[in-house]
Amino acid sequence: MNVVQNLKSFVSGYLAIPKFTITDAVEILILTFLVYEILMWIKNTRAWMLLKGILMLFFFVILATIFNLTTILWLANRIFSVGIISLIVVFQPEFRKALEQLARKKIFNGVIGFDDSKNIKERFSTRTVNELVKASVELAKHKTGALMVIENEINLGEYERTGIDIDAEISNQLLINIFEHNTPLHDGAVIIRGDRIVSATCYLPLSDNMQLSKELGTRHRAGVGVSEVTDSLTIIVSEETGKISLAYRGSLQRNVDSDELREKLEKLQNRTIDNTKKFKIWKGRKHSERNKKDINK
Repeated sequence: MNVVQNLKSFVSGYLAIPKFTITDAVEILILTFLVYEILMWIKNTRAWMLLKGILMLFFFVILATIFNLTTILWLANRIFSVGIISLIVVFQPEFRKALEQLARKKIFNGVIGFDDSKNIKERFSTRTVNELVKASVELAKHKTGALMVIENEINLGEYERTGIDIDAEISNQLLINIFEHNTPLHDGAVIIRGDRIVSATCYLPLSDNMQLSKELGTRHRAGVGVSEVTDSLTIIVSEETGKISLAYRGSLQRNVDSDELREKLEKLQNRTIDNTKKFKIWKGRKHSERNKKDINK
């Protein structure tokens, strides 16, 4: 009987199924999302190779623990004590990029957020759209490489300072002339703010996304790179193929025709942002209040 009671107490004590509440489900969902985002970030950056190296080190530490290799354990203890700080310093650009991408997801804006009642007018004119499309098509026709970065909400002054100030009204003739071969301004990127070209020959950060095709050169990687750290739209014209590509939000859309380019520019042109920052609990509240006013009328 004692054996049976001991077995029952063991089963009830160690194999009992814990209570599962709604709070536990929410925690599991949040942790699953965070782990997935971290793993995807690691996979798409140079941190993927670092993770493999760390796993190998942990494997050797486990072996050292099993066989009681005191010297290796002492070294591992000293290395790990400063390893976290070293990782933060070395991978500071990657951490910054990951936080910016997380902020752009706007996960909770539908439930809790800040409301804006002020809209910004057109970011640039229809004439600018037409000139950009004309220039891109003409540059692609003659296989002239080009890199045009169109500023959105995030200011591009950091990259503007790396180039030469232009401050000229946008025209397709000027853009074609800038990117013409063997001219002083053809190398690098052009930054466009509103209806003006503000700077040329600008240096952009290169993307380290491992999923990009190996056939893409520095121009495409620079276009994707600046779209990963800002909300800008980048028009890329390939010198080798004469194809037009668009980089936006870290993704690259290749072989774009004039209609698709115009559509993307028009979407960017009519964007609005919030400035008033009125706190609200639910976005549907404003809509319901508007409906009530209409009914009362």
